[in-house]
Amino acid sequence: MLNFLHLKKINILTQLNLEEKFLRNFDEPFCIINEGTSDAIILGISNLEKDLVHLQNTKKDKIPLIKRFTAGGCVFVDQNTLFVTFIFSKKYLDITFFPEPILRWAETFYKKVFDLKSFKLIENDFVIDDKKVAGNAMYIKKDRFLLHSSFLLDFDKNKMQKYLKTPKITPQYRKDRAHSNFLAPIKSRYSKDEFIQKIKIALKNSFNLKDYNLSQEKLNFQNSSSKIL
Repeated sequence: MLNFLHLKKINILTQLNLEEKFLRNFDEPFCIINEGTSDAIILGISNLEKDLVHLQNTKKDKIPLIKRFTAGGCVFVDQNTLFVTFIFSKKYLDITFFPEPILRWAETFYKKVFDLKSFKLIENDFVIDDKKVAGNAMYIKKDRFLLHSSFLLDFDKNKMQKYLKTPKITPQYRKDRAHSNFLAPIKSRYSKDEFIQKIKIALKNSFNLKDYNLSQEKLNFQNSSSKIL
């Protein structure tokens, strides 16, 4: 059984807080899909904004900087980002709860979605050929883990160049490429609705899905770790 929650344009900070609540306070497994958010920059828990963000530009354009509770890189997200998050306990998923096995499990799942020989996991990213289509952030808590993937339905290279610095440490496969040559929009292969439908089909073929009822009570996020900087 897998609790399934399909959200549309929920603010990314709300989503991160919801994910943390499900991770820390529940034992059941979840899959969350969120179709886009307002413009924001998300930083991993150990990221320093001064090293990764053109702060003068984000302040001028009032782009919020959000520090998430998970590890991972710095990303610009907007209405064209599709978020998919899995949360599992060991009794519901029989894999080793370390980063590499978790990412390989996710790679196997998304291969069913993309159905492309050129889709694969390289380092911590999902790529088609040698171009990134999704980044991943992870949190492992004893016998429970969270994997948060951000898929690029499309991207605005001008905004990415304006707001994001090139990190000092980048994946080897990037080879110092600019965003426009390193990233690949999913829209070149699938529309948003087609891609979401393919994810749902893969979920239904792998799990017994249960639509999750999100009440206002569950949107009470006291003691949440993710925050606006």
